[in-house]
Amino acid sequence: MPSRMTGSQLAALYDAGNQWSADDDFFLAFVNERPSSRVLDLGCGTGRMTIAVAADGHTVVGIDPNAPSLAAARGKHGAVDVTWIDGTSAAIPQEIKFDVAIMTAHVAQAINDDGDWHRTLADVNRALAPGGRLAFDTRDPAARAWESWNPATTRRTHTLSDGSTVETWLESTPEIDGLVTLTEHRVFNGSSGEKGISVLAFRTEDQLRHDLNLAGFEVDHILGGWAGEDVGSGQGELIALARKPR
Repeated sequence: MPSRMTGSQLAALYDAGNQWSADDDFFLAFVNERPSSRVLDLGCGTGRMTIAVAADGHTVVGIDPNAPSLAAARGKHGAVDVTWIDGTSAAIPQEIKFDVAIMTAHVAQAINDDGDWHRTLADVNRALAPGGRLAFDTRDPAARAWESWNPATTRRTHTLSDGSTVETWLESTPEIDGLVTLTEHRVFNGSSGEKGISVLAFRTEDQLRHDLNLAGFEVDHILGGWAGEDVGSGQGELIALARKPR
């Protein structure tokens, strides 16, 4: 059943529920370790991080397959300083060699097919200059985040910029073979509800190391939290930092 919400309203709902936080600080600091870099933001969504990176003096390309999200990104202040591309890693410009690539906001988990995931990492590796760096985040399956995705803990009401109200809550299936089906329930302006369904991949630290090495990366670190905590410290994150060999 089609959503009663427009693409721009769905993008605004995403922005309403995802404000700047510690993970954004981490990725921006990571990029800023190399001033004036050529940066690839793959899975850039509505452009919160992409525009912030451009504002700090980097040359940035933002790529995402969701057209309404890209439209929202293009309409934001500072968007003119970013090159926006509709697509997946297959659309990475071949004429640019990037210094840094990032995949933020757990976008790596949305690439739930193993073949697509391996192709994505290989595409990013080819797009990086020798010594170029990659950072991305994913949730640690050992933390079992899906167990907290239920109506009691996730119910929220958002007011969008056009005055619309949306009540949301999450439900999920148990993890099966590394995959979790996540359902976002939405009640738009008090009307009957609708659903948005996604499948998320939960990969272990060992899987990430294997996949990165297979794609030609050297793994520098896998962290467990945004303040540099060890994996398993209770933060529930796996933050991969890798580089293309020189």
